This record gives sequence, structure tokens and C-alpha cells, in this order.
Amino acid sequence: MSNIRFKALEAVLTRTIPEVKTPSAKISDYFAANVFDKKKMREYLSKEAYDSIVNSIDHGEPIARDTAEQTASAMKAWAMSKGATHYTHWFQPLTGTTAEKHDAFFEPTSDGAIEKFSGDALAQQEPDASSFPNGGIRNTFEARGYTAWDPSSPAFIMGRTLCIPTVFVSYTGEALDYKVPLLKALSALDKAAVDVCHYFDKGIEKVNASLGIEQEYFLVDLALYNARPDMYLTGRTLFGHMSAKNQQLEDHYFGSIPERVYAFMQDFETEALLLGIPLKTRHNEVAPSQFECAPIYEEINLAIDHNSLLMDLMDKVAKRHNFKVLLHEKPYAGVNGSGKHNNWSMITNTGKNLLSPGKTPKNNLMFLTFFVNTIKAVAEHADLLRASIATVNNDHRLGANEAPPAIISIFLGSQLNDVLDEIETSRISKKLKEEALLWQGIPKIPQILKDNTDRNRTSPFAFTGNKFELRAVGSSANSANPMTILNVIVADQLRKFKLEVDKLIKKGEKKDLALLTVIKRYIKESKAIRFEGNGYSEEWEKEAETRGLSNVKTTPRALDVLITEKTEKLFEDTRVFSRREAHARHDILLEEFYKKLQIEARVMGELVNNVIIPAAITYQSKLVESVRGLKDIGLKPDTYAAQLDIITKLAEHINFIKTNVDKMVDERKKANAIDDVREKSIAYDEKVKTFFQPIRYHVDKLEQLVDDSLWPLPKFRELLFIK
Repeated sequence: MSNIRFKALEAVLTRTIPEVKTPSAKISDYFAANVFDKKKMREYLSKEAYDSIVNSIDHGEPIARDTAEQTASAMKAWAMSKGATHYTHWFQPLTGTTAEKHDAFFEPTSDGAIEKFSGDALAQQEPDASSFPNGGIRNTFEARGYTAWDPSSPAFIMGRTLCIPTVFVSYTGEALDYKVPLLKALSALDKAAVDVCHYFDKGIEKVNASLGIEQEYFLVDLALYNARPDMYLTGRTLFGHMSAKNQQLEDHYFGSIPERVYAFMQDFETEALLLGIPLKTRHNEVAPSQFECAPIYEEINLAIDHNSLLMDLMDKVAKRHNFKVLLHEKPYAGVNGSGKHNNWSMITNTGKNLLSPGKTPKNNLMFLTFFVNTIKAVAEHADLLRASIATVNNDHRLGANEAPPAIISIFLGSQLNDVLDEIETSRISKKLKEEALLWQGIPKIPQILKDNTDRNRTSPFAFTGNKFELRAVGSSANSANPMTILNVIVADQLRKFKLEVDKLIKKGEKKDLALLTVIKRYIKESKAIRFEGNGYSEEWEKEAETRGLSNVKTTPRALDVLITEKTEKLFEDTRVFSRREAHARHDILLEEFYKKLQIEARVMGELVNNVIIPAAITYQSKLVESVRGLKDIGLKPDTYAAQLDIITKLAEHINFIKTNVDKMVDERKKANAIDDVREKSIAYDEKVKTFFQPIRYHVDKLEQLVDDSLWPLPKFRELLFIK
């Protein structure tokens, strides 16, 4: 009972639950207390400066130098009143995590010191651009890059540091983060959507995308996590036999929240609410020790910043409770993995949700326009949307029985599916007045409530009443990547739609008839991507193939679409990525893919050679000594046949594991010698990764054979159930 595993288990049994205190019984009393939001700006800024900042947020206007100076002074005064001593530009490089470099307000003077924070320091800083993933945009000796203030995402205080959300670009202006392309995509969507909205309402001046991100995660006791080198280094268990009881009884889902977990949730939710993150929902998920939290919808840029901040926050707070948050998409083989459901819609400055139908024919037509254009956009660029959620972690999850498949399809629900089918087969009546119903035999689309359509958890992109839900995003992902793609393809589609409608109007067609003519054609052209059935089934894979839908199951090949002519033209037309930036992203994502597999292969080899096999041999040696003793006292061989059988099985498993780890190392060396990043990624995926499951199978068999007191790694039955 002296190995690391049992020391970790002893630590778990002595855990106490920390006392959790909230600033007030009413959330409304402390919500966003640590955020320099509009309310704080009104208090600390002049009216002119405040109006300038709001104008910049609403219309993208540049901020004048004197306004930046006044804002910096106000931020400093507010932050210092909250106990802050430092400031940082908080940004989201392509590492998958957030980044920050803290500087003190303090500056020495000839006669002492002062606290100083200038407009220049607020607006721009200069981190090392070559030290972050850049896809060859920056050489090692070309270090300069810039972070620049994003006023649309308010500054906040973490600990004693004022954090200023920023973009991150290279010295030559290329995007090196997730935020820059997202902001460009949102700008493109705004312009395209407003232009289309003017067919229906000239008073609409702006369209924002809204987003609600449901975040799934696992919790594991910190001591057990630290006793598993595979979890510590890769985020998932590379080995582990499934616990006899896992999720098969489905008794964890929506069950009573364990006391330790409840305390953790209260603590991190309080911290999140202080930072203006509008968390609304918490519950147990399907797998043991899996949970979910979800906020109220926000403007998409802010929602993504808040989700990135939330992931950091959860990890920090978890340590206070002796937990580790697992955001890996598949930390445990055999039970459900974790995703991040992105609920997306478009909201006008007049407060209208463009994906919520109204009660009049005119509003129904407006809804149909944006609804059908979204479907058409996804149908046209399904491979690109698939690439946006492609990662080595998500490859473990997509297509398993808890996540959508790699085939991109759209679920609408029977009601809307029938409406589109009816429109497709109906004829347009040009004799009817424009105010009347324009389609023969089609009733008005009824007001669709949130619960008016069933949900389809197997669909990667589902309509859920007044929004689309992209369910295929991975738990650890930055949602900016798939949301950039979704917004840019919808923006491009709306732009094309307007060109086609305007062309018909110029030929003398009435506006509504022109709109409906194009909508009808789009319904027909995008029909193949609509699917109402079970996305998990083998039958769907076969049917999808007959429909011409792609089923790209691995990341390296899914990412090929990023550098096709079609995608490059899309990015060029919408100005979201230059060709150089798109190719850089392709290289960065491939490099991340093979490096993560490289780490997993190395960890697997080290664990096998240094931990697993020695433990198995120790037990084997004990059995050999036992057999030898029984033989020496004259017992017949059939009396120790069970021991001999175990010894033989141990030897067979050990031999298989050692042989295949050696082969895996050889394949890894071959892959490492490949210069081309795509070919290297494919080699890791198709040559190195193929050894993982067979090796794991035999290690897990050893776990079942070796004396429990000798097995060095915490087992699934210990990891999955919080004590």
C-alpha cells in the first residue's frame, strides 16, 4: 500500500470541503463588479469620452488619442480602487490557451514613485510574436508583434491585475490570434445581413451575432490526477480498464450534485459572475464526474472571451477544491466525452432575432430568408465547417455514441422540414398582391417556440426553435475558430443572395417574388444536407455517401479544405484571411496535431517501460516464486495450474506491449524525419497512432491480472467517482 496510487487515494479520503462565501445573497448585487463595463465608464469618464468609446464599440470607429488617455486614467483609478497593482493585455494566441504579461502601475520618480498607466500602454503592447504559433509568418529572429486594445470587450480584474482584452497581430499585420479573424467575420456578417434586412426594414442599422456556449467538463481529484502521468501530460488516460459500473445505469445525468462538486460550482460561479460572465445553468452530465455549465446568450465576441476566461477560471478555482478540471474531449475511453454546444443566432439593433419567425407573412418571409441562407451556407461549405472543429482531441469524440458524426448535416425538425418541402414543390403566383400570401397552398409559418421542434443530439448543426446549435465543437476548443467560419460563410451567402435578388428586381420582378424565387432554388440546392434521423447509425453513413456528403474522419485530411481555391476565394471576398494567413493557420493546426500525438506516443512509451511492465514483472516474479515453492513441497502441477496460466498470460501481454512499443517508436522516428507538415501529420495519424489501441488493450488486460496492491496507476473506478 505504499505506491503513489495508494498515497493519492489516502489524500482523497482526507479531503475537506472549503467554505464558500458569496459577496451577497443576491447575484444582481455583485454581478460584473470586477468589470469596467458601461456603468463604470459612465462613472469614471467624461460624457464625451464615454460617447466616443460607445461609438467605437457600436460602429468600429477609431478612438482618439485623448480619449485613450482619459480611458486609461479612468481604468487605472477604478482598478486601483479595487486593489489592482498591475495591468496586462489579455489575448488568445493560437496555442489554445490565453496569454498575458503583467506590468506594474508603479513607476519610480526622482523623489519617490507614482502609479502610471498611459493611453499608449492601454492601446498597444509588444509581445514576442515569434514565440507563439505563427505558421512561418514570423522567423525566430523576427520577434516583434503587437497586442491592441479591443474596446468592445470590457476590461476586468483577475486577482490584483487589470486585464485588457486585445487582438494579437504580427509586425506586418497578419492575425496571430483567434479574435482578429472573428471580428472581421462579424463585420462581414453585419454588412451583408443589414443589406438583406433592408428588403424588409430600412430602420435596421446593425446585425450582431449572438452566442450561448454550453460547456461540458470532467472533474477528477487533484491527487489522483497527479498520480496519472498520462492525464497530467496529455489531458486524457492513455490506459485504463473500464470500471464495472460506469454510465450504463444513466443515474448520473441530472442527478444530485455531489457535495464537493457543489461547493466548487458555487465558488467558480461566484468568481465568474463577478467578472460579468452570465452563468445560468449547472447540472450533472451523462458520464460519472462529468458536468455542464451554461451562460445566457451574449454578443458573440464577448461570449467567446467569456468562455476562454471561464475555462481559465474553472481551472484556478478547482485547485482550491483539490480538483482538476478536464476539458479534454475524451479523457476516458468507454464513457461519453465532452463538447461545447454553440447556440448561434443573429440579432438586429431593433431587437429582432432574425431566426425567429413572426406572426405576419412579411416577418415569415424575413425569417425564411435568413433561415434558408444559413442552410445554404452550411451546405456550400460543409467541409470548411467540419475543418473548423477538427482537432486531435475531437477525433476521439466525433462519431462516438455521444457526439455528432464527422458528417456535417442539418436537423430542422419535422415542422420546418415540411414547410421547406412544401415551398420547394409549390409554384409562385405572380397574380397575387405583394401583401398577400405568395405561395399557393402554403399556410403562414406559425410562431415557432423553443420547444416546438424536437431536439436531435446526433446532429452536428441543429435548428432549435430560434437559433442554430453547432454541437460538434470540442470541449477544450476556442469557439472563435468555428464561429469565425460559420459567420463568414453566412455573410458570403447573404452577399450572394442579395446580388441574385437585385438582379431579378432590375429585370422588373417584384421584390417579394424575387426573394421567394431565389429562396425556392436554395431550398432545392441545399436539400441533401438536411437530415432528420439518427446520425450515429451506419445507415446514415451509407446514405450520406449517396447524397454526396463528405465524411472526413481525421484532422489532417479535414484541414485540406483550408487551402483550396474555393476557400481562398471565400476568405479573400470577405477579407477574413489573406492567402498567407490561411496557409499559416493550416500549418499551425497540422503542427499542433502531430505534436500532440508525438507527446502521447512518448508518454505511452515511458509509462509502459518505466511503470507498467515493471509492475507486471514484479507480480509475475511473485507468482513464479509461489509456483516454485509449491513445486518444492511436492504438490502436483494441477494444483498450481491457475498461477501458471496467469504467468503465461502476463508474459504474453508483456511481450506484445514491449514489441509494439518498440515498433511504435520506430514509426515515430520515421515520422519525425518527414519535413512536410501535412505528410508528417498523416504519418503520425496513420502509422504511429494505430499502435495506441492495441497497446492499450494489452495494458488494460494486465491491469485486470496484476495484484491490485501492485498496480501503480489510479484505476477508472477511482477516477470516475468523486469521493
